[in-house]
Amino acid sequence: MLRRNIRLRREYLYRKSLEGKARILYEKKLKIKEIKEEGKQVPTELRNEEAALRHEIDLEDESTAVPRSHIDDEYANSAEKDPRIMITTSRNPSAPLKQFAQELSLVFPNSLRTNRGGQVISEMIESCRRRGFTDVILVHEHRGVPDGLIISHLPYGPTAYFQLLNVVTRHDIKDKKTMGTMPQAYPHLILNNFTSKVGERAANILKHLFPSPKPETKRIITFANESDYISFRHHIYERQAGPKSVELKEIGPRFELRLFQIKLGTVDQSEAEIEWVIRPYMNTSKKRKFLGD
Repeated sequence: MLRRNIRLRREYLYRKSLEGKARILYEKKLKIKEIKEEGKQVPTELRNEEAALRHEIDLEDESTAVPRSHIDDEYANSAEKDPRIMITTSRNPSAPLKQFAQELSLVFPNSLRTNRGGQVISEMIESCRRRGFTDVILVHEHRGVPDGLIISHLPYGPTAYFQLLNVVTRHDIKDKKTMGTMPQAYPHLILNNFTSKVGERAANILKHLFPSPKPETKRIITFANESDYISFRHHIYERQAGPKSVELKEIGPRFELRLFQIKLGTVDQSEAEIEWVIRPYMNTSKKRKFLGD
């Protein structure tokens, strides 16, 4: 099993190394297409390759015209099976952290909360691979307050590291009268203001934690980005007497996430390449935003 995982990881890194060449070839084909449509002369640097490029363009269809990326490989099977998530905590979790992890297991469909115990990260990730889990979520705390969330996609990655802020559990929501029971239906997702490349990447990681819902589902989960702070809200809606009257009920929990690193690998791979990380100098400008407008 270990040799197989090493081989699969090498194949993934090799495919990723080819992305740069594929992108250059794709841009050359685009130039040839533009020249063909506009009736212009072929640039000198493309004259030797023109015939081969035109031949490749003629053989392409919709599925092969655009080059695939490592992101396509990471979630290539997402449409074939629903995600299956393992949720766990840091060692010796406090009672509030256990409660929050339990509530997360109700938020994410097809998830299982387990006690970390003395298990090291590498053993846990290997166990999850064998058991067919698609993602691992680790929740960390500081002095009893949840302060970190790690989402690691299996088997290759990526892994996203979030700071966790302003956690309010279901039982701590002030207006408990509006809080309904926790439904088990797959939720509709609202992903708001993830407009940059990093934002699209973060949204892609978050949305693949949820299976496709049925149209009649009344459960809604929202990830709303505002100044790089992602607000998580969980509601159900009920139709009122009017034809267009809808009442939202918050069922919790609620919290904020702040992305600070994305790694091209699983959480146990310290040598994995860092795709994006926030740096100290990035915080100098309050107007600088990374996830969206």
